[in-house]
Amino acid sequence: MNEDSPHIAYLDGRPATTGDLAPLAFSGHAHFTALQIRDGRVRGLDLHLERLRSASVELFGRALPDDVVRARLRMALQDGPADMSLTATVFSTAGEFAAPDGDLTVLVRTGPPSSGPDGPLALAAVGHERFLPHVKHVGEVAKTHLLRQAVADGFDDAAFLDREGRFSEATIWNLVFWDGESVVWPEARILTGTTLGIVRRQLDALGIGQRVAPVTPADLPSLAGAAVMNSWTPGIAVHRIGSTDLPAAPQFLQALHRAYTAEPPTAP
Repeated sequence: MNEDSPHIAYLDGRPATTGDLAPLAFSGHAHFTALQIRDGRVRGLDLHLERLRSASVELFGRALPDDVVRARLRMALQDGPADMSLTATVFSTAGEFAAPDGDLTVLVRTGPPSSGPDGPLALAAVGHERFLPHVKHVGEVAKTHLLRQAVADGFDDAAFLDREGRFSEATIWNLVFWDGESVVWPEARILTGTTLGIVRRQLDALGIGQRVAPVTPADLPSLAGAAVMNSWTPGIAVHRIGSTDLPAAPQFLQALHRAYTAEPPTAP
């Protein structure tokens, strides 16, 4: 496989066939984690494994051992380039609308590496709460619909407001803010991203202040910066949310990237 090769999918460690993949095209009961592989390694491997483990217990009542998941990841890596995107999806062979008595299966899909858009981004502020927000699950039509609606309205993407009027996350991103002295994580029910977990623990190690607090549209004018992050990147600047402009905060972005790169990459 070279850099120009198409996506390759592995089902439980073997190349997936069309017959394997066809049922998944109609499946919405599964969960996954997304990784960026660089030089055959990944940052925050422990967080990815914990995510898959806890989500499997939530959805299926049991989880695959970490060593099985790691073996599936290694199988995909051994035939690929040093740098790639990788998605590991866990589902049950029982399918949907059935008791969770099937075997748990891991689908690993590889593709070209990504570092996300350049930014800065303008985000529409829309009311939305994800079902099981702490689980990175599939079948979320609302995220794509709200993204496309935001783009049609002249924005780059959408940020979500919960029923209490607090910012939570964005479509495929965690939100993070800067008050001029500390990193501010929004207080709400969210999916705690693996990149967020890496950045938080490394900010602590670097002695950079951070806090969790509710952030509402009324709070935006008092903030000194905002960004989004996901598996692609530890920080892309946000220059506007709704009708409120946000200042550029290069030191804030540098701190997020510095924290991320302080995390040592490991091989599965």
